[in-house]
Amino acid sequence: MKKIGIIGYGWLGERLAAFLSEKYALSATTTTENKVNQLSTKGIHAVIASFPDYQLAEPLSKWEEIKNMDALIITIPVSEKSCCVSSLYNRIQNLSAFIGDFKGQMFLMSSTGVYPDIAKEFTEEDVPLVNVSGERMLRNKFPQLNILRLGGLMGGNRLLKKYNVGNLDHAVNHIHYADISGIISEMIEQKSESKLYNVTAPIHPAKSQVINAQKNIEDDEVFEVKGKKVLSSKLVSELDYVFQYPDPRTFHL
Repeated sequence: MKKIGIIGYGWLGERLAAFLSEKYALSATTTTENKVNQLSTKGIHAVIASFPDYQLAEPLSKWEEIKNMDALIITIPVSEKSCCVSSLYNRIQNLSAFIGDFKGQMFLMSSTGVYPDIAKEFTEEDVPLVNVSGERMLRNKFPQLNILRLGGLMGGNRLLKKYNVGNLDHAVNHIHYADISGIISEMIEQKSESKLYNVTAPIHPAKSQVINAQKNIEDDEVFEVKGKKVLSSKLVSELDYVFQYPDPRTFHL
């Protein structure tokens, strides 16, 4: 059985673990002792680790478990939106010390927020990773790194109707957590390395259409859906992946 490490056991990390634990042995990092105990009861070996955006007096010790891992999934934020470039550099240095010279498969959970908010259909080539500081820094350190630019994380208790949103006639670029898990699992099995993929559901309805579906309101209105659409066609083509939830209007079902 392959061994997988998850750095960052938050909302997404928890759902990835629930799916991947059916096929792989898991280890994870978390930030509290309470969560370490919770994970232990689920058969997940966990350690407390955080990756501050300042330079530490002494480098973080290398993760002991990592020498036995086949793949590593990074869910902590490494974007300029979460901190400035110098702080981002420090965070990545701290993360790199923890990972060491890991040579197995690696996955970074990035974001479709790297694309500008203009009305256009975006592919990965529109914003190369060299233009995205966090992606570039980590890929330079770990050439095998797979970068997944995730759309808005949805599914389970995350529903658009719960949020106060504007521009209701603009397209959503959402992804169900089950498809993120499925895509990572498929890439592990295919031994994918050094890939850059947009990860969004292939159908992009308007926000109003998603909200109405979640409220069980009939919606037959036909109108032009505005705004940007981030396309996952490269992922579908190269992995031959079939989405479990291709339409965000059905995420709540």
